[in-house]
Amino acid sequence: MFTKRIFSERLSLLINKNKLSKQAVANAINVSRPAVSQFANGENLPSVEKLVALADFFDVSIDYLVGRSNDPRRH
Repeated sequence: MFTKRIFSERLSLLINKNKLSKQAVANAINVSRPAVSQFANGENLPSVEKLVALADFFDVSIDYLVGRSNDPRRH
């Protein structure tokens, strides 16, 4: 089940696991650093376009990011 909390936790985990700054993620998906902070804090959700960009950037499935799967691998 999708919740903002699951998405924000998984995004934060990926940022930390990959030792990236929020600015680096922002640059990669073409948004502002505050936007990435809002995504990671659960204050806001990305557009579908940015959700796809995040999944591509971290090489994980969209289903993993939004909590529909616990397997981060893409199929």
